[in-house]
Amino acid sequence: MKSEQQYIELYKEAGALIKQKSCDVMNAVRDEAFAAFESAGFPSKKVERYKYTDVDAAFAPNYGISLNSLDVKPSDYVFSFKNAPVSIAKYYNTVADMKDGVTALNTALVHDGLFIYVPKNTCVEDPIVIDNWLRGNAATMMNRRVLIVLEQGAQATVIINDHAADKQRFLTTQVMEVVCNDNSHIDIYEVEETTPLCSRFSNVYIKEGRDCSVKHNSITLFNGQTRNLCDVYLQGENSEVTLNGCVIADKNQRVDNNTLIDHQVSNCQSFELYKYVLDGQAVGAFAGKILVDKDAQKTASQETNANLCASSDARMFTQPMLEIYADDVKCAHGSTVGVMDETALFYMRQRGIPEDEARTLLKNAFMGQVIDQIQYRPLRDKLYVKVEKRFRGELDKCENCQLCK
Repeated sequence: MKSEQQYIELYKEAGALIKQKSCDVMNAVRDEAFAAFESAGFPSKKVERYKYTDVDAAFAPNYGISLNSLDVKPSDYVFSFKNAPVSIAKYYNTVADMKDGVTALNTALVHDGLFIYVPKNTCVEDPIVIDNWLRGNAATMMNRRVLIVLEQGAQATVIINDHAADKQRFLTTQVMEVVCNDNSHIDIYEVEETTPLCSRFSNVYIKEGRDCSVKHNSITLFNGQTRNLCDVYLQGENSEVTLNGCVIADKNQRVDNNTLIDHQVSNCQSFELYKYVLDGQAVGAFAGKILVDKDAQKTASQETNANLCASSDARMFTQPMLEIYADDVKCAHGSTVGVMDETALFYMRQRGIPEDEARTLLKNAFMGQVIDQIQYRPLRDKLYVKVEKRFRGELDKCENCQLCK
């Protein structure tokens, strides 16, 4: 039996209960999402965007699923879907791609969501911080939905931290939709610090209007298996998007980042920088496509993926892509996969720096280019410390923590 069959049976048995606990807007598309999932199932490795991740194997274990949710106490800008201050009907499930099996399953099973709403011409001075903690006494599946809407002229910073508090197998699906109306600006930071027992599938969909600026930063510091998708649709002129990624993996950890930036109109810019440091038997993958439609003249785009394999057993798969149908563009892409610079190591050791310390310094310097891109200084300073601790093997052995020992 393929792994999707258990989820098909689950929905048929618990669908009515899920609807009872949910809201009309989510229920309106739930059966459609289930039908899409039941028809297509999980994407196989023959599907181009999933060629580096075995989705069927990741979802095969028998996870428990909680149909109860904690009440979200509304704040100035953060609400649950059930107590949203404005209708979410014109935003919910309008950007997400239902042809993606993970997105379809999430839409069928999730029964509430987190709604971040920034009104017109409002600048949120302090970052909106969301801390997700995985907890349970048995193997558990968590389904999360996030909808971020910035009205015209709005500005915000959102930080989402993923943690695990118990030594259990956890499977997380997350679908995030970001709707940026004209002249809005947002920085989004996703930081994962879970455990080797955790699997995370996160699909982010971003739609930009005119004169918008979006920065999305995906930072994987510690994990088990992670598969991140980020699709961006530039639909208004003079907009820009920046996608940055930082991945540190060792042991048997796996991290797969897959991105699409679709330039649909003229005079837009996109920048993309993903860096990996892989050690042990870790496996990394990056596939990024820049799509320039025929009407997207005057497009400027730069895509870079740089990777460091610190052990002979680490593996990296990289596939940067350009698909261009306009003739007046400036687009470039490139990728590198390399090992530790032995000349630099020799130079540092000749000056009295121990080999382990020299390797740590070189890894820090390599990853520093991504951390430097973080605009929110307190987070940037915090990540400098965490990245160094991660390279020194300290991050997975926190004080009084028994999860990874």
